[in-house]
Amino acid sequence: MACQPPPPLPKKPKSPATAPTTICALGDDLLREIFLRLPSLPALVRAALTCRSSLRAIRSSPAFRRRFRELHSPPLLGVFIDIFDYDTPAFRPLRLRSDPDIAAVVRGADFFLTHLPDDDEGSAPQWLIRDCHDGYVVLISQNTEHMAVYNPITGALDLFPNPPGKICKEMYVEFHVLHSEENPGPFLVICICHEVWGAQAAVLSSETREWQIFPWVEAASMQPALQPEDEDYSSHNGILVNGFIYWTQASRASARVLNTATLQFSQIDLPPHIEGQGALTPGETKDGQLCIICPVKLKLVVWSRRADDDGIERWMLDKTYPLLPAIEALISRSVDNHELKILAIINGFVYLSIYYEPEPNLSGWFLSFCLETAKLNKLCPMLHLDSLHPYIMAWPPSLVLNKLSSSN
Repeated sequence: MACQPPPPLPKKPKSPATAPTTICALGDDLLREIFLRLPSLPALVRAALTCRSSLRAIRSSPAFRRRFRELHSPPLLGVFIDIFDYDTPAFRPLRLRSDPDIAAVVRGADFFLTHLPDDDEGSAPQWLIRDCHDGYVVLISQNTEHMAVYNPITGALDLFPNPPGKICKEMYVEFHVLHSEENPGPFLVICICHEVWGAQAAVLSSETREWQIFPWVEAASMQPALQPEDEDYSSHNGILVNGFIYWTQASRASARVLNTATLQFSQIDLPPHIEGQGALTPGETKDGQLCIICPVKLKLVVWSRRADDDGIERWMLDKTYPLLPAIEALISRSVDNHELKILAIINGFVYLSIYYEPEPNLSGWFLSFCLETAKLNKLCPMLHLDSLHPYIMAWPPSLVLNKLSSSN
């Protein structure tokens, strides 16, 4: 009898196809680890808005937002420029073709300030910029009684009355906007009126829309008498750093300080004077520490405030950065008789301009210098160097979980 072939083995049932892993299947912790590796804040915004899972992972974690800020400096998007006889400040965007996400933010924002209103007769009200901080621009109208606080990226615009004239009469007046990235709703505007003989502060809340006036403070109670070398005192804008406003350019020995939480004035000593130094500019390092930087010829001298061997806080000379070789390499010409002017020190970046001292109206350059890497970058040419306001992108309110976003 012929041999019969063995019966075929039963076929195994096919396993169901593995479902593709989608972003919705990833946990919030894994998503956050991925997002920390994105190159910039605009890239994070684009990723967050792709789906609800991404947005929830960012909104629900203050710890992630703190960590992201530590790893990624907020990007500079451009510079506002107050130009004489213009209706509104001009804006010079940075041309960063290598970062399409930053370019997209600039294209989508209203940096031409088109939402600012005209006056009652339909003519341009001549808005002048007075502060640029935390994503907001504070502007004062020259021919109306309004102050505007505007976020060009979100389009949020608030109009307020100017501070009472009784505190501004015959005084130097400046404005500072205070806003919390973790509480993106209300904000404060502080108006400081000051001269050599004293100062006074007023505060406006975006919630109450009213000015609260604080008492006048005599100069003697917040700063010692001026030294002979300080007789050329001239009022100037203070600089907001970590909740304190510092006025460092009026004296060689000490500076006025305003605590924006308590609205109390005080004074702080300044670093020792260096022959040939320019204006002392306060700012913050990448880790949020107070520093003061001054140009000396074409060098940057950095002072940090820390405790000495006796436990007393003092200004310590931290580092000196010679910039001459780097500047000549960037602009490809001799920089004899050129001067440096520091505009702002934000998150460890020094924003500065260089100009030809004998002819300051000639075109100069807007530069940035990283304190951590000692790298100097040429950002753009500039003609008007006296009224530059760098615009730094703030943390978007849409990436913070608040009452409004949670209800939606």
